[in-house]
Amino acid sequence: MEIKKSKKADLEGGKGLSLLMGMVFGLAVMFVGFEWGTYDVVVATSDAIADVIAEEEIEITRPEDTPPPPPPPPPPVASEVLNVVEDNVELEQQEIISSEDNQMEAQVQTYVAPAVVEEEEESSQQIFTVVEEMPQFPGGDGELLSFLGRSIKYPVIAQENGIQGRVTCSFVVNRDGSVVDAEILRGVDPSLDKEALRVINTMPKWIPGKQRGKPVRVKYTVPVTFRLQ
Repeated sequence: MEIKKSKKADLEGGKGLSLLMGMVFGLAVMFVGFEWGTYDVVVATSDAIADVIAEEEIEITRPEDTPPPPPPPPPPVASEVLNVVEDNVELEQQEIISSEDNQMEAQVQTYVAPAVVEEEEESSQQIFTVVEEMPQFPGGDGELLSFLGRSIKYPVIAQENGIQGRVTCSFVVNRDGSVVDAEILRGVDPSLDKEALRVINTMPKWIPGKQRGKPVRVKYTVPVTFRLQ
């Protein structure tokens, strides 16, 4: 009886390939074994390389060579001139003035303040409304009312029309007491206003008002009452 083998179960066909692969692997192991070894690492420590490294790491700065400043010029020396005079020659006496003499003369001189003229002129022209001492009619307020009652003449037109009321007048009392610049602040009727101004302008001189002890111009207000009996 003949024995038959299948191709799948036959191992003789792969025998040659396995042998070849084993040889290649062995040669590779031998080659690696020969090439494997220890090598000594040598670090170059040359002086030139050390200088280059030092120059790169450390930068040395040197001050610039600047010339020193020139010395200052010597101060001028005053040359003294000595005049030799004989004993028999008489010298002129010169008066020596010291600083103390000047100070004494300055102390003796007195300071005279300039006269203030402009301020006095301005204060004389300025008109005050309230001062320390207000102007006053000679005899007081009672005498002022009596003067107004005696001096007022009631206008006929106002009497016929029955017009009456209080007229407020203002005027300026000068430094000498004279009355100027009379005007109507609050009027009632033209006829009454005119009569009130006439009476104000006929008033005698007042006692002037004073500010800091000096007479000044003051604006004053007086009511003039017109009443029918």
